[in-house]
Amino acid sequence: MADILDIYEMPYNPEVPVVCMDEKPYQLLGETREPLPMRPGDTQKTDSEYVRKGLCSIFVFVEPLGGVRHVSVREHRTAVDWAEEIRYLVDVSYPDRDKIILVMDNLNTHALSSLYKTFPAPEARRIAKKLEIHYTPKHGSWLDIAEIELNVMTRQCLSRRIADIVLLRQELAAWEGNRNEHTACIQWQFTTDNARTKLVSLYPKFDVVVKNN
Repeated sequence: MADILDIYEMPYNPEVPVVCMDEKPYQLLGETREPLPMRPGDTQKTDSEYVRKGLCSIFVFVEPLGGVRHVSVREHRTAVDWAEEIRYLVDVSYPDRDKIILVMDNLNTHALSSLYKTFPAPEARRIAKKLEIHYTPKHGSWLDIAEIELNVMTRQCLSRRIADIVLLRQELAAWEGNRNEHTACIQWQFTTDNARTKLVSLYPKFDVVVKNN
């Protein structure tokens, strides 16, 4: 935890971006009946029944202090999917940076070994050399700022039924563009000092011995 919090307290350096990554499953849902359109003073009416259209996975990368994020929708969440997203991060999102500090949870696919499963060894090593990875602790994924971005995304874009992956990609691309246009930053407030006060019960107790000269 302290390792992640130290990263968040670093001053903003655009040459060494701090990027937080997370992913979430998304259930595509279709309508069984055409919704009734909105009327003045009334909301749209949708039927309580729906049709399951399958699962997909949403990947989000956010630079909290830079106000930039990238969202991608994939049919699966395999090691290959993660590796291809990481190559996009390195080669497209930050092609001129020598180092990217990457914060993420320790999901089994979130590992440098996924790069070697996906690309030839020289290419995997080229990508890996640009990453400085910091994992959130077990049961501590709340420390990943990308979770905040996913919550914002859910409220602003996903709190409705979307039936197919093409439409989902279009809607998320529009949402991403609007957030990036307004340089929406995330200010993290929880510090190491806060942790030592609020989570004091998690730290071991030591007897302090005062020595007299």
